[in-house]
Amino acid sequence: MVTFPVIGVVGGGQLARMMSGPATELGLELRVLAEGPDVSAVAAVARAEIGDYRNRDALRSFAAGVDVVTFDHEHVPGELLEELAREGVVIHPSPAALLHAQDKLVMRRAVEELGLPNPRWRAVSGTAELAAFAAESGWPVVLKTPRGGYDGKGVLVLRDEEALTAAEPWFTGGELLVEQFVPFSRELSVLVARRPSGEAVTWPVVESIQVDSVCDEVLAPAPHLPRGVADAVTRAALQLAEQLGVTGVMAVELFETPGTGPGFLVNELAMRPHNSGHWTMDGSLTGQFEQHLRAVLDLPLGSTDTVAEHTVMKNVLGGKNTDIYAAYASALSSGPSAKVHFYGKGVRPGRKIGHVNALASPGEPLASVRQRATTVAAILRDGTAPPSTHQD
Repeated sequence: MVTFPVIGVVGGGQLARMMSGPATELGLELRVLAEGPDVSAVAAVARAEIGDYRNRDALRSFAAGVDVVTFDHEHVPGELLEELAREGVVIHPSPAALLHAQDKLVMRRAVEELGLPNPRWRAVSGTAELAAFAAESGWPVVLKTPRGGYDGKGVLVLRDEEALTAAEPWFTGGELLVEQFVPFSRELSVLVARRPSGEAVTWPVVESIQVDSVCDEVLAPAPHLPRGVADAVTRAALQLAEQLGVTGVMAVELFETPGTGPGFLVNELAMRPHNSGHWTMDGSLTGQFEQHLRAVLDLPLGSTDTVAEHTVMKNVLGGKNTDIYAAYASALSSGPSAKVHFYGKGVRPGRKIGHVNALASPGEPLASVRQRATTVAAILRDGTAPPSTHQD
């Protein structure tokens, strides 16, 4: 009798929750180390352990019951993961690879060493060094905490020398990252999946539209992206995955910079399934969550071919409607071909509580697909549909 492997996910958020469906389809057991009994993934898996991912004993106990450990987020202390790895625990991505998603300074150095396009940057320990960098690169500049930032947190835009006083409280002893303010035309993202034996695949490059530093909408593939830029972005993602030893899914977030260098700059890395890849759940033959499970088990990777000319992912953030299910009938009837993914979270203004995927019918223009996704998401969020606004 063949025993199927058990995959342990550290973190009980929506990413772990969305791994549960593909795990069930593949006959795999998925367990999570959850931060509390009411987090998103707990209701979706057969077994969840409640514990602190920063606690050595909790991590060790969780790892002892699974065949491979992977992640819902990148916040697990690297030194604890290194201890587990030395004890023989199989971890994907490895602590050494994961560090490039945990620490932006480590990431910037790696991108530079690989000869890939970086914005101008520097590690700084005080406002004097920050001012010196700005004098060389020009104002404005962007100050970032190397660890822990996401969705705009840990990021401070400084537009002139007078803003240096706002940066002073950020310096508490360690180095920070300062970058030039990039005049980009839009944000792009590409997902790559790699298994330990070396096979790697990518999905099409997408456009990621941010509102208030939070991903609002993803257009797949990125419309009107020059073929040469798309190919260069894909090569860069594959190079990063191979050279950094990535296993599992990694998102490479980028700035498009038309007319400058290869047309893009690397922004950030995420070594896990990613918001910009949620469209793959319905718009690709193999979604990012199934692919991540395949990759961490070193199974052959699935096809990343798209199933429609356009796929639009629209995030649903908490709004004035607190009874999401009461809005289902109206939302689903407004877009019967749209797919709703809800995360089982309580509604809080601005909180990511779900997303909608809409796929183009044959010959349907992108603007129509965007409107469909926007309408369904708005009904879920507010209980009412928005006016038609999208244009190609």
